Amino acid sequence: MESKRSKYILIGLSVFCILLIGISSVNDGFLAPLRNGVGYVLTPIQSGINRAGSAAYEKIQNYSSLQAALQENEELKSQVDTLTEENGRLQQEQFELNRLRELYGLDQEYMQYHKVGARVIAKDSGDWFHIFRIDKGSNDGIREDMNVIAGGGLVGIVTDVGANYATVRSIIDDSSEVYAMAMQSGSNCVVEGDLTLYREGRLRLTHIAQDGDVKEGDRIVTSNISSRFLPGLLIGYAADITMDSNRVTQSGYLIPAAQFDTLQEVLVITDLKSEMSEGGSGDGESVPGDETSADESSAGAGSAGGETAAAAEGESGAESAPESSGEAGQ
Repeated sequence: MESKRSKYILIGLSVFCILLIGISSVNDGFLAPLRNGVGYVLTPIQSGINRAGSAAYEKIQNYSSLQAALQENEELKSQVDTLTEENGRLQQEQFELNRLRELYGLDQEYMQYHKVGARVIAKDSGDWFHIFRIDKGSNDGIREDMNVIAGGGLVGIVTDVGANYATVRSIIDDSSEVYAMAMQSGSNCVVEGDLTLYREGRLRLTHIAQDGDVKEGDRIVTSNISSRFLPGLLIGYAADITMDSNRVTQSGYLIPAAQFDTLQEVLVITDLKSEMSEGGSGDGESVPGDETSADESSAGAGSAGGETAAAAEGESGAESAPESSGEAGQ
C-alpha cells in the first residue's frame, strides 16, 4: 500500500513538472502572468538545486583528488623508504670501500712483509678496542706475536690463537709497551699504553735519552731492538716532549696513527720478529750500527745509554706479561 502511494506521488510530481515546463515555454500573452509566477517559484528552486549540485560535484571532485593524492603519497613514501634503504646501503659500502682502500695503501707501504686481512668480530668491554678478536686463526696461518696494523699504523700484537679466531692486544692497553724510535733521528723511546690517557687521544712516550733528538710531530716507529715488533711500523707522532725531573731522560706524549674506536678490518703481518735473520736475533739484541748499542749500555757509556737499556729490558718483560691479562680480558 505504501509503495503504491509513493508511486502515485512520484507520477503526480512528474506531471506537475511537465506542466510547469510547458507553461514556461508558452509565449502567449495571456499566460505571461502565470509564466512569471512559475518563474518566481522555479528560479529559486533551480538556483538551490544548482548550488547543491555544484557543491556535491565539487565535493566528489575533491574526494577523488584526495584519494588520488593519498595513493600518490603512499607510493612516494614507499619510494622514499626504498631510496633511504638504498642510500644507507651505498653509504655503508662507500665507508667499507674507503677502509679497504686505506688497508690497501697500508699493505703497499709495508710491501716487505707478508700480510693477511681480517675482520674484527668482538672486543672487550669499554669504549675502545684495547683487547679484541679477529676472524682469522691458526687455520689461516695466524700465530702468537704477529703484529697487527690498520688505519695508517700499528694496532697491536696477537696474544692468543684458535683454529678460526685470534685475540689481539692493542698498544693502548694499560699493559702494553712498545720499544720505538724517532724516524728522523733514530733516538730510542718507549710507547706505553694508557686507557685513561687515551681519552685525550694520547699515549705516553718515555725513556727518551737526555740528549735524544725527538721533536714535536716526529714520526715514531717500532725499533729494530724490539723483541716482538717488526721494525719500521708507524706508531704515531710525538707531542709535548719535555725534560723529566731527574734531568736524565725526556718524556712526552704520542698521538697514535690508528683509531681505536672504529676498528673493523685489520692486516695481520705473518712474519715473526723472532724468525727474522736480518739485523738481529729477535730476542731483544741490539742491531749493529744502531744509535745506542747494548755494549754502550752495559759499559755505562752515559746515562742516556743506561736509560735506553732499561727501556729495552722493560719492553721485553712487558710484552711477555700482558699475554695472560689480554686473554683474561676476553
